[in-house]
Amino acid sequence: MFPLKLGHCSLNKEIGVIVINSLWQQIPGGFGKIHHITQNGGLYKRPFNEAFEETPMLVAVLTYVGYGILTLFGYLRDFLRYWKIEKCHNATEREEQRDFVPLYQDFENFYTRNLYMRIRDSWNRPICSVPGGKVDLLERVSHDYNWTFTYTGKVIKDIINMGSYNYLGFAENAGPSKIPVTKVLSQYGCGMCSTRQEMGNVDKHEELETLLARYLGVESALAYGMGFATNSMNIPALVGKGCLILSDELNHASLVLGARLSGATIRIFKHNNMQSLEKLLKDAIVYGQPRTHRPWKKILIIVEGIYSMEGSIVRLPEVIALKKKYKSYLYLDEAHSIGALGPNGRGVVEYFGLDPEDVDIMMGTFTKSFGAAGGYIGGKKELIDYLRVHSHSAVYATSLSPPVVQQIITTMKCIMGEDGTTLGKQRIQQLAENTRYFRRRLKELGFIIYGNEDSPVVPLMLYMPAKIGAFGREMLKRHIGVVVVGFPATPIIESRARICLSAIHTKEILDIALKKIDEVGDLLMLKYSRHRQVPLLDRPFDETTYEETED
Repeated sequence: MFPLKLGHCSLNKEIGVIVINSLWQQIPGGFGKIHHITQNGGLYKRPFNEAFEETPMLVAVLTYVGYGILTLFGYLRDFLRYWKIEKCHNATEREEQRDFVPLYQDFENFYTRNLYMRIRDSWNRPICSVPGGKVDLLERVSHDYNWTFTYTGKVIKDIINMGSYNYLGFAENAGPSKIPVTKVLSQYGCGMCSTRQEMGNVDKHEELETLLARYLGVESALAYGMGFATNSMNIPALVGKGCLILSDELNHASLVLGARLSGATIRIFKHNNMQSLEKLLKDAIVYGQPRTHRPWKKILIIVEGIYSMEGSIVRLPEVIALKKKYKSYLYLDEAHSIGALGPNGRGVVEYFGLDPEDVDIMMGTFTKSFGAAGGYIGGKKELIDYLRVHSHSAVYATSLSPPVVQQIITTMKCIMGEDGTTLGKQRIQQLAENTRYFRRRLKELGFIIYGNEDSPVVPLMLYMPAKIGAFGREMLKRHIGVVVVGFPATPIIESRARICLSAIHTKEILDIALKKIDEVGDLLMLKYSRHRQVPLLDRPFDETTYEETED
């Protein structure tokens, strides 16, 4: 097992979170909201402003009614299909297999054929260019209500890309990476056809891991070929039976899968809620394991840097304070925050001005800010040496492609300023400016958006099921590509468009996108916000206020 030992618990430190004021703000239309303005005694070195406006009651009711109507029509259409009145396009069991255990869950299949299929054209759109500020889209049409698609052969040019995770704009076919990557492709080829422990370890892998450890500020690092597998295959190597995982309720599916595969006991705390996390930690220390009440072998807290559906940033100073107080371990997933946060792009740890040594396991991916593929784990040398021989991702998976490794090395050096230019620094600053500007303008237009003011992931709330597909289609008509998300990826009444900002978005591009979003918002009546902005308090820089909504 993971070679660190869990010490005894200390119960005599305080986090120092003091609620200094609660304001009830009455909003036009009779809807109210509680704002907790909280000062976190010295833990934060910068303002931390995060807001989640509550769903208007009428919108919530109409959303449930919409899903109810869709469900009723779904059952009606299933009845018509059963009696061969309507043609059935979906996969069904053969007659001779009727007595077998069904391959599909009934409700999942029902949801797919009757709800998802209506708006299937909003996803899996094929692009035929790099995922830059603008993309080219292959046109497709459906003549059977999205069951099948036909490609017309036409390419739709210059679609403004508001959906890719290309935060720093390094997913490009020009720029600093082109020549080094081409050279490595010529020297090493495309793939290694072996694992790192056999014949797949090359000098480029060693160079990447050395550079990565220096970039993260940790003793050692290990690179993997797939970001999802970095979580799902490494968590089982760190914890097992007799261990406890405390997981944020909105953690990514890869973290959830890894936790389940580990065999450890899993307990969920409310999203970014430190009171909920501390209660679970206290109960874990006081009561121990179920039935036997023996102490847990290890307690592992799992959080993300930026939550990719909510746009929120983890309250890392408070998480670290709790981790130290209760002598537990911390696993931090920086898939979306590495490169995108911090003055030098070193992620959420640098964003809060914290010590990387306070995070036991630092995980991240190369698929967003670095414009490449794969993931990594950073931490103590003892931890990395252990994972090299115990992680299924490290032992059994094919090693990273050398051209991909070179892409990561080049972009990382650019971000660190080791390429002799200020391009990386400029892109980090540009992303931060774009994020604040775009979020502020959307709020001014009257949309409900979730998350932290510094998060480049911007969820714009749609709520009603009919508006999921409508928003995506109307935006595409206006040459704007967005990602729309609904149930089960989100709660059933919290469908949204997820906008991802990039450093290569110019102000002109953002203004065009805002203008079109404004038009579609009026057309579909999406401007739900009734929240009058609460002015920032006049406060010292080493303190923070944040805004939190409670039901």
